[in-house]
Amino acid sequence: MTVIRLIALLTLLVMSGCHSVETDRIPAAPVYLPFNSSGEWTVYGTPGAVSWRLFVKDERLPVNYAYTAVSMTGFGGILLCGDVFGAPIAFDAACPVECRRDVRVEIDSETLTARCPVCGSEYDTFSNFGYPMAGKAASLGYALKRYYVGAGHSGEYMVVTRL
Repeated sequence: MTVIRLIALLTLLVMSGCHSVETDRIPAAPVYLPFNSSGEWTVYGTPGAVSWRLFVKDERLPVNYAYTAVSMTGFGGILLCGDVFGAPIAFDAACPVECRRDVRVEIDSETLTARCPVCGSEYDTFSNFGYPMAGKAASLGYALKRYYVGAGHSGEYMVVTRL
């Protein structure tokens, strides 16, 4: 009987040590956000470390960004960030706990975390790939949905697309 208990205890310890993070709570939606020149990237992108910008085509955010008919900003908008090294990284701005288009995480400029105004969950967007840090998202293991950011294939300077 003690051998069975020992095996059960070891199995429980091994399984509890495996902590996974879910990144697919946000529904799939088209993503295509091109930056056609280095000047456009400097004005509207995230050319430096710990910088950010929110893109929501339906709301014309940011103001004066040249959206086209093929521009798409995902489910809840695109949160484009420059990580701690200045490398661009992008997330869907919708909170994965709330899973609604109109509930978007916001960057707290003092703590440099993305925070949901509804559930209070906090995410690390500048050094930990949008992983949850606090709140319901941390207890459930819900991370922000990531998008690809890189050089464009059709002559764009930079482009954000789905992974």
